[in-house]
Amino acid sequence: MVGSITGTVTNAHSNSNGNGNGSVQNLNCLEEKLEELRSLLGKSNSDPLKIVSVGAGAWGSVFAALLQDSYGQFREKVQIRIWRRPGRAVDRATAEHLFEVINSREDVLRRLIRRCAYLKYVEARLGDRTLLADEILKDGFCLNMIETPLCPLKVVTNLQEAVWDADIVVNGLPSTETREIFEEISKYWKERITMPVIISLSKGIEAALDPLPHIITPTKMISQATGLPMENILYLGGPNIASEIYNKEYANARICGAEKWRKPLAKFLRQPHFIVWDNSDLITHEVMGGLKNVYAIGAGIPNYLFQIYKIDTQVC
Repeated sequence: MVGSITGTVTNAHSNSNGNGNGSVQNLNCLEEKLEELRSLLGKSNSDPLKIVSVGAGAWGSVFAALLQDSYGQFREKVQIRIWRRPGRAVDRATAEHLFEVINSREDVLRRLIRRCAYLKYVEARLGDRTLLADEILKDGFCLNMIETPLCPLKVVTNLQEAVWDADIVVNGLPSTETREIFEEISKYWKERITMPVIISLSKGIEAALDPLPHIITPTKMISQATGLPMENILYLGGPNIASEIYNKEYANARICGAEKWRKPLAKFLRQPHFIVWDNSDLITHEVMGGLKNVYAIGAGIPNYLFQIYKIDTQVC
């Protein structure tokens, strides 16, 4: 398949309608939105806006890749990176599956060959090399979403390096890990003059009993762990699936929190296929985001049992 590659390299996520004026207008619109957010955060011309996604699961990786796809071209004005724990070895079956995906996606194959990264997947398939999760993410593959190759991401495995000077931190961690990781992050922010803005993607709640029974949402966990005011912490969520969003299937979400940040961030994040509204009701959206998963499991159980029942009756 390598020998069959000819012609001009194309980007799977580029404008394919051939309308040069539309591309220029879109570029100008993106740059305008970026400059508005930079101005709100007080960034000087020589100081790039630093965005880091903490956590490299499917949603966290897709969110960072969406930003990289849209704004990564403005390298002097914005830096986008993702933090994950140091990579673990990928098993042979995963490596072989990655190879199959690469060869089925011409745009991905071209990109890897152009970056001289194709050979390591050939070697991994033959068993002569151990691939690590960090390397895979740098080449645009999320372990939880191998079938949907992302754009390559800047990966940082040192948490202090990732977050100490970040202007916007995206929480892509599970709710069960949010408090622990942000308690560690708070150690690196003790000497900061300006406080970052947090966008939490995490769904779930903690139960607490003192002084009275109540629940604690991920945004509240972050505030308690870091001392950041709730004004600087927002929640983004909606009825969507990570791979569908990256594949540009229509999706929508709401970003909830203080008006100072939610409105400009909604504008910054909004894309033609990913509509982001803003809302002031943080707690309701965050709790319902957690309950959504419970409802999905509840709906899935009877559906699964029904499928088994159909098979049993057909066999009988």
